Amino acid sequence: MKPARTRMAPSPTGRFHLGSARTALFDYLLARKTGGQFILRIEDTDQKRFVPGAEEEIIRSLDWLGLTPDESPVHGGPYGPYRQTERREIYQYYANLLVEKGHAYPCFCSPERLEKSRQEQQARKVERVKYDGLCRGIDPDEAARRVRAGEKHVIRFKMPQDGVTIAHDHLRGDIVTENKYIDDYVLLKSDGLPTYHLAAMVDDHEMKITHVLRGSEWLPTFPLHVNIVRAFGWEEPVWIHLSVFLKPSGKGKMSKREAAQAIKDGYSIFVDDMKDLGYIPEGVLNWIALMGWGVPEDDVMTLDQMIERFSIDSLTPSPAAVNFQKLDHFNGTHIRLLTTEDLSARIKPYFAAAGLEVRDETLLKVTPLIRERLVTLDDCLAFAAFFFKEDVEPNPEELIAKGLDAKQSAEVARRVYQILEAQPDLSHERCEPPLRAYVEESGLSANQVFGILRVAATGQKVSPPLFESLEIIGKEKVLKRLQRAIEMLERM
Repeated sequence: MKPARTRMAPSPTGRFHLGSARTALFDYLLARKTGGQFILRIEDTDQKRFVPGAEEEIIRSLDWLGLTPDESPVHGGPYGPYRQTERREIYQYYANLLVEKGHAYPCFCSPERLEKSRQEQQARKVERVKYDGLCRGIDPDEAARRVRAGEKHVIRFKMPQDGVTIAHDHLRGDIVTENKYIDDYVLLKSDGLPTYHLAAMVDDHEMKITHVLRGSEWLPTFPLHVNIVRAFGWEEPVWIHLSVFLKPSGKGKMSKREAAQAIKDGYSIFVDDMKDLGYIPEGVLNWIALMGWGVPEDDVMTLDQMIERFSIDSLTPSPAAVNFQKLDHFNGTHIRLLTTEDLSARIKPYFAAAGLEVRDETLLKVTPLIRERLVTLDDCLAFAAFFFKEDVEPNPEELIAKGLDAKQSAEVARRVYQILEAQPDLSHERCEPPLRAYVEESGLSANQVFGILRVAATGQKVSPPLFESLEIIGKEKVLKRLQRAIEMLERM
């Protein structure tokens, strides 16, 4: 396969979500698999809906995911500028070229007239409401004179009014549309900025894009875009309209309501939130890759493995439900694939954010103990914060072992204290044998004795392996925490 030039072309009109991330991933995989280039283009011509900071979020999200573009507004490139508002003259040239070729025309209709026409068509219950073509019939010389005189206008595409348009989608095959149903869409607005219909086609041609991967929401205007490309006489790219994301129930597309519910449940459909929620890019990429890619749903793949296996022939148009439990599965799996050093570096900021002072030497000992328990990086606090605290605050009730009362539990704690105090250090090899011997001679269960010790030393009923934890906490702190637990039990 020839080197592919792909493009991710988001609008800075909202937050960067999972659907956009998946498109970017497939673009990136195709470019890397074929030795081509992955381009980021910012389609910012819709100034009314422009959201300050949205472009920065797009770039930040791609960077976090590891999907670094070869060409972009940040990285530059031979086909820039890569923001559409900086390419205004290019679109005006091509719009005028279509007018000269007879494939477009100036339209002078006011918004009021267009609205009146729309209402009249609705009242007549026409099959499809569209522009009534008033200005299409204006003599080209007359239209040109009015344009030169400064009359406000837009430029519309002149769709063929009979016959059919056959547009080929790589996933769906030929899509046949009767031309009479396709509107004379606006290509260039009265402010001189293009609509998506013109700008994206021009940019894809100018930037030598070979494959257009985009959301299936563009299928209704797909025949229009194909006609625009053909009107210029350009070679068409390979069109790929990706599968739609469904809400977790599998019924209907993801919406703002589902996005809000996801946040309440501790999830998000926005990539920029993922890092704060403790997800890692490897897990997120693996998760979104399998939505719309016809490979087994539980395949664990790194980005390099995805590149090796990727093919546009294995993409599928079938809708994909967003399953956050699978996100957790893949995230936990990829966390366990990280080296101890890498994982330590990734969880350290969560301890720092909680106000805990962490020594790298200690963290490298802690990390292997908690690795298997982590689903998200921020889980490290629940499992390991006690290692880095001076004191812990156990629940007094949890210090009482099952089958014992407070007085009996205090006696167990005192005996454990004496055993540990007699050891030169709390290494696993030194402290486990005498403690197990005490369990045997006392007639108590290991759960009773070690349960009291665990809660006293860590402040919680569930912790990493006990003896390894005691060694890391250190003798001085463990004895101090045990003494506090004894005092708490004696007061009960």
